Amino acid sequence: MATSAFPATHPALGQEPVLPAGTPRLRPSLFRYPNLTTTVPKELVHRAAVAEVMLTDWERVDDTRFKVAAQWPRGHSFFTPIDGRYHDPLIAAETIRQVGSLLGHAEFGVPFGHHYLLHDLSLHVDPHHLMIHQAPASLDLDVTCEDLKMRGGRLAALRYQAVVRRDGHTAATGVFSFSCVSPTVYRRLRPPHVFADSHRPLPLTAPAAPQSVGRMSPADVVLSPTEDPHRWQLRLDTQHPVLFDHPGDHVPGMVLLEAARQAAAGALGRTSLLPLGLTSELVQYAELDIPCIIEAAPHPTHSPGLTTVHITGHQRGQTVFTCTVTAADA
Repeated sequence: MATSAFPATHPALGQEPVLPAGTPRLRPSLFRYPNLTTTVPKELVHRAAVAEVMLTDWERVDDTRFKVAAQWPRGHSFFTPIDGRYHDPLIAAETIRQVGSLLGHAEFGVPFGHHYLLHDLSLHVDPHHLMIHQAPASLDLDVTCEDLKMRGGRLAALRYQAVVRRDGHTAATGVFSFSCVSPTVYRRLRPPHVFADSHRPLPLTAPAAPQSVGRMSPADVVLSPTEDPHRWQLRLDTQHPVLFDHPGDHVPGMVLLEAARQAAAGALGRTSLLPLGLTSELVQYAELDIPCIIEAAPHPTHSPGLTTVHITGHQRGQTVFTCTVTAADA
């Protein structure tokens, strides 16, 4: 598998360190630990907390294909089990998102400090292979880069497909696309005031009742109720340790996905919702200091046993994102 480009700060595995004279010598075999598992460096996947890194290794197959290893814990502080039995499908979305960041930095020359702009994504899961077992879920991802654009020897844009396999079975598939821009270009794209020290998000609003949007804890609710049961205001707790893993000047894409999932649960009257599919387009940045209105509209489908909900997010009358959530009827 591929190795990190970060300089080693400890002896290589299997290499006996140089010790001061007089230090008792242990058997060399005690320093050899082959095939140990660890996460990839958190900086490669844009996480501040090591605990939020899902990827454990990667390997280049050819110019456009990669193999990536990952692991999902049996329990997670935010991606909590659905009905106590299933891994949260949004942990699959986060895992696939991390793949794009990893490959951009480690394989396609994107410097640290450049910005990734997520454009659209789709995710489909097989609940039979999301069941929680007696050990963490070990995963193998086959990643194919479908639309690779380079500029000046560095990645400018990428669309990639990831097939997430568990014990040889397909647990999830996803297609994500993003572009990369330098800090200079990013500052031109964003309003100047978002970089000022005085920039503050909206005051934290009251959460919707957790069970009304498919959550257990009020701290994890990202919607505030309005008079319309299919309409909410996006609730932004920038102190949330997972949704806002590190400071930023706009609403993270994963927060918008979670808002879509919660809005779908609310529109369908579900106290727990296992999304089987999500398809989303991120139209423009969702700002932290402007109210974002989330609306949900259930739609019939042509597939027996399935229901879809179309979710839109607006700020000042402009569409910020759209998402279609597909779920089983029961």
